Amino acid sequence: MTVRLALLGDSIAWGQGASRDRERLGPRLVDGLAVRGVDVELATYAVPGARSAGLAAQVDAALRWSPQLAVVVIGANDLTHREPVDRAVAALADAVRRLRAAGSEVVVAPAPDLSAVPHVPPYLRDVVRAAGDVLRERQSAAVLAEGGRVADGDQRASRAFGTDPSLFSADRFHPSSAGYAVIADAMLPAVEAAARDVVGRR
Repeated sequence: MTVRLALLGDSIAWGQGASRDRERLGPRLVDGLAVRGVDVELATYAVPGARSAGLAAQVDAALRWSPQLAVVVIGANDLTHREPVDRAVAALADAVRRLRAAGSEVVVAPAPDLSAVPHVPPYLRDVVRAAGDVLRERQSAAVLAEGGRVADGDQRASRAFGTDPSLFSADRFHPSSAGYAVIADAMLPAVEAAARDVVGRR
């Protein structure tokens, strides 16, 4: 069977910074799942610049397509805009709850460690990292409580970005094509497990 996969979230979910469309996150997830024997049809609802509060509209649009699997990448813009953690987490929890209620498996990649971004001054990196840790921990707990899965729980992708500047695109904020390969690889175990749950129900 072919699994309908909806991709929601921010510019990382959308693929900003990739050199070619095929090198964005969504197509890389599709290709990675295909290699693992899972066929998916992708629909992207992500919006560059989106914060967690914007997920409600994306969920509205995605549910009209009846996805069987939803992947959500969110949190970076909540951090850069200093959104209150309680508000951001509540919006994410509501999105996961609605998608799960509609019968979709849900995988969430929570906030990245923005201290790895090259233009963050060294003296601010500890503060930025701490803020990300708080949001990510709260996001993860909320996602699990609503029956979703958390991708890249050990922050493998963030650690890679912290040591390899080539993973950033020319704007030194968004991932490059190589960066999206790293992110997709880190997310695939959780996404594959969710996709197999979908297939197993058929």
